[in-house]
Amino acid sequence: MRQIYANYDKDGIYVYQAFKRKIVDAALEKGTFGEGFSLERMTWIKPSFGWMLYRSRYATKSRQEAILKIKICHEGFLKILSCAAVSSYSENLFVNKRQWRDQLKSTSVRYQWDPDRDLHLNKLRRRAIQLGISGDVIHDYVNKYIMSLEDVTSLAHEIKKVFRTKKSARTEKLPEVPLETIYNVTDTKIRQRLQIDEV
Repeated sequence: MRQIYANYDKDGIYVYQAFKRKIVDAALEKGTFGEGFSLERMTWIKPSFGWMLYRSRYATKSRQEAILKIKICHEGFLKILSCAAVSSYSENLFVNKRQWRDQLKSTSVRYQWDPDRDLHLNKLRRRAIQLGISGDVIHDYVNKYIMSLEDVTSLAHEIKKVFRTKKSARTEKLPEVPLETIYNVTDTKIRQRLQIDEV
């Protein structure tokens, strides 16, 4: 099932990124990305917290020791979706590989669907979207779309303690985790472009 599951409210949607601690601290101080964050290379944002935990191994992997929960405005998120190109060739979307490569060259946003993960890091039946942004889009992301930042590294560590130790999770107080529900994308062109399934 390809649906965007995310934590969001009327003002914006939350995505996650993991970095070295120095980059996260600088971003928190500035209110957006600054020192240590490169505007010249592609960066990937993830609406799924479970997938972020999996990718960073609960914020323990090298250069992913700190996780940011980033709120971006709906308008910005939809703009990112509207110009995203699939990162790998799909016969369902393109006549041939040349057409796919032409689309890649025409945009600075990539997307891919990976198996979503629960808090144990087990695969779920649904897919989680990742969005890679670069070029003008990454500048807009940093300077226009970001509404707030929150350090959720300690939450990631707390979840690991509960779900990845020999103790049963039932004996521990479960940490409060972000509630993720289907983020309804109504634009037909975006849905087709991203291969979003009907509910």
